[in-house]
Order: sequence, then structure tokens, then C-alpha cells
Amino acid sequence: MNSLGRRLPSPSREGPDVIARDEGGNMANTHSRFGALLAALAMFAGAAAAGPAHAASAAWAGPDTLGALNGQASCPGLDGFTCATLAVPLDHSGGTAGSLNLKVAVSDNADAPKGDLVFLTGGPGQPGVALVNHVVTKLAPLFKQYRLVMFDQRGTGEGALQCPELQEQMGASDLAAPTSQAVTDCATALGPNRRFYSTADTVADLDVLRRALGVHRLTLDGVSYGTFVAERYALAHPSHVARLVLDSVVPQQGYDPLDLAALPASARVLTAGCKATGCTTDPTADLAETVRRYHNGPAVLDMLTTYEFLDPDYGGIPEALHQAAAGAPELLQSYIDRTRQLDAVPADQLSQGLHVSTLCADGHFPWGIADTPVQGRTEALERARQQLTGDQTWPYDPATATELGSLLACLSWPQEEVPPSPPEHRKLPHVPVLLLGGDRDLSTPVEWLYQEAAMAPLGRVVVVPGASHSVQTHATSDLGRQAVYDFLLHEM
Repeated sequence: MNSLGRRLPSPSREGPDVIARDEGGNMANTHSRFGALLAALAMFAGAAAAGPAHAASAAWAGPDTLGALNGQASCPGLDGFTCATLAVPLDHSGGTAGSLNLKVAVSDNADAPKGDLVFLTGGPGQPGVALVNHVVTKLAPLFKQYRLVMFDQRGTGEGALQCPELQEQMGASDLAAPTSQAVTDCATALGPNRRFYSTADTVADLDVLRRALGVHRLTLDGVSYGTFVAERYALAHPSHVARLVLDSVVPQQGYDPLDLAALPASARVLTAGCKATGCTTDPTADLAETVRRYHNGPAVLDMLTTYEFLDPDYGGIPEALHQAAAGAPELLQSYIDRTRQLDAVPADQLSQGLHVSTLCADGHFPWGIADTPVQGRTEALERARQQLTGDQTWPYDPATATELGSLLACLSWPQEEVPPSPPEHRKLPHVPVLLLGGDRDLSTPVEWLYQEAAMAPLGRVVVVPGASHSVQTHATSDLGRQAVYDFLLHEM
């Protein structure tokens, strides 16, 4: 999830413990990196496409028992796991009839001594069950002590919300700008039930899952948007949380759709990558000149947030920026084009219909929230752009902040009622919290991690230098994973 953020101060000495560690690993040449990532995405697509895609509207649970795990059977292709469907109300308030069936996978070690660990995937829009094998492989030591639970959050996976044109235009990106027609067509296709896909609805589903599992407390491990779900669950149900792992943190207050953390973070991240690779240019100055010359800030930021998954050192990017700043943008454009290829994913991998439904329901925008009339939003956004300064957005220009994809999608999203947010200054409950991040992450910059750390009375921060997004499942080094093992297996 790349969205929102504010400029934040550095953590004080009085804040949570901070551990900085080095990230190892060398990368191959650029073409090999793109090929490897394309292959990985193709493998994931095969896993995610194992079942049929359902329609966007609510599926009726039929004879299944609401609030129960129905149809339990061994999971195909997942040794040691039982799969089922969890029937949840479409509308937890009971005002609108209907229910949804969410796919769930639970490991068979029901007597695990440390209880149940629910691993929450990101997006919003990413499935859960299709990624069980990947999580088990990456975090195997945990699951001798914990029963692993993963589920497809509403509107994802086999039940992905389908918006074909919006999916084609945005794919897995938060930042690619959609047309207003694609957005309004998506809203029309989903119909009025689109308002039931907020994070508050997913939090309510998670508590239904807890009760269906027959447990009093859950350990939650969230990545990216999954951290936001975990935080909001802990705020709504503090007595039902044992521990939290927050990896690649989205702050509990939600995202800043102007992305005023990721924009300046690009300077820090590119400078660190340049130092690691021994480049001899100034990528930050070249980025600023490139954006000034070509007015392509959103496309460059979109490329950089995808490229971090290939190479957190951003090898090759400084030279492309240097050439572009000197008037030769062809190499940079090739990077932009290639990473757009990587973002082209189907809805069952990351549903843009769910993504926009959730972000627009949760978000606070220059025009207000989703219950603000559409008429007048454009003018409010323009006023916000005029108030931005170059210092807030550098090395990008202020226009970049108001031309990002998720922001523009919600600009056109229909007016609708949204659930209330928790009080902004309510802190997480007094449970142990591990906040984990990589200092090369532009999707969820470490500035967000420190913002959330201030809301965690029992928080501990681990920042892994050289790592990018999703430290537990993506980093080449085991140092971040070891911090999770120490926190979940050895600390009382």
C-alpha cells in the first residue's frame, strides 16, 4: 500500500527501543531483475487463480451457518491445513440483508502452545489463502508454536470485487492515475453495497473469525495494509489481542492521500541506495530536475515504489535519472514502462475494486471524507495544491502530490456514508507491539512506522537498513525475521 503520510519528527530517546541492522545481498543486472520478478508474479498468479472469481455483489451464504466455519476439508495443495468458508454478514449493523463467504485456511496444530496467529495481507485487495505456502516457507519457526490462520478479506481472492477497466488501468499500483470514467463505472458495477468494504467491516469480520475459531485472544501479524487492519482491530477489541507484529507500517490514523511522507523519503532512499552501489551522481538533484523538466513526478514515484521489490539499492536508477536530468529521458522511460508491466495483475491478486472501495471509505481528503458531495471536490483539491510548498514535496513538485492515482480515484468516487474513525489520539492497548520496517521502503516509509510507534505504549521498533517493503516475506536478510522470532517465541 503506497498512500498517505505526513512529515514526522525523528524518534526521541524517550521513544521505543530502536535497533538498526544491516541488510545483505547483491543484485543481478537490470534485465535479470525484471525477468525474475515477472516469473515470481506469474507463479503467484497461478496460486491465486486456483479457484473461480466470484461476482462483485454479496454472495448469499445459503444453508451455511452465519458466523461459523463451514465446509471444512483438507486444503488442496496445502499440507497440514484445513480450509473452510466463514459466513459473515454483508452489513454488520444488520440494516442490509445478505452475507459473504470468506475463504479461510487454518493449520492443523490446534493445540499449538502459543495459540492462534492470524497473518493479515495487504493492499487493500490482496488475498490471504493463496499466500499460505509463501508465509509458511518464510516464517517456518513460528508455526511449531502457533496455529497459523489466513483468510481472504472481504472483496479479495476468490470473492474479488471486479472492475475490469479500473483493474487494467491501475493493476497493483496505488499511484497510476485512472480515468474518472473507469472509477465511476466501477462504482456503478459494484452498486450501493460498495459501502460495506471499509476497514471497519474487515475488522468486524476478523472478530467473527476469532469467535468461530473458539479463542479469546489472537496474535496478529500484519504487513502493509494488514498493519492498519491489525491496529484498527486492537482499537476496537483491545481485550482480544495478545500481541501485534506490524511490518511495513501504515499508521492507525490512516493515510495521507497527498503522500507527504513518501515524496521527501525518495531523497533519503535514493541517497542510501547510491551510497550502497558506489554511484557517482546525485540522484536526488537529478530527480528534482527530471520532475521540473518533464512534470512526470507521479510516474517516477510509481516506478520507484515498484522497483524497490526488485532491488532495494535501486541499482541503475541513478544513471537513468542523471540522463533524464540532462535531457535524455529514454532510459528512465524504459524503467517506467517495465515497472508498469509488473503492476499488471488480475483482481484475484489485488482487486482494484476493493482497493478503491476501502481507501475511499477510510480516507480523509482535501475535500473531506466520502460523504462530501462530488461537486466541489476538484476545487478543494486545487486549493490544497496551491497551499503546498516545494519544501513539503521536494524532490518532487507540489503538483505530484495532487496527481496520485488513489487520490484521483476517490476524487470521482460517489458520495456515500462512511463508518466513523476511532479518536485520532487513542493509543493501542497495553500489549506488546513489534514495529518492523525497512529503511528503503517507499510504499510505507519508516516515517509512518515512527508515527505509529508513538501510539504503542509497549512498542518496540526494529528498522532494517537496506531492506524495502514487507521485511518478513521479502527481505534477503534474516535479521528482520529473527526479530519477529525473538518477539513471538522467546519474549514474555
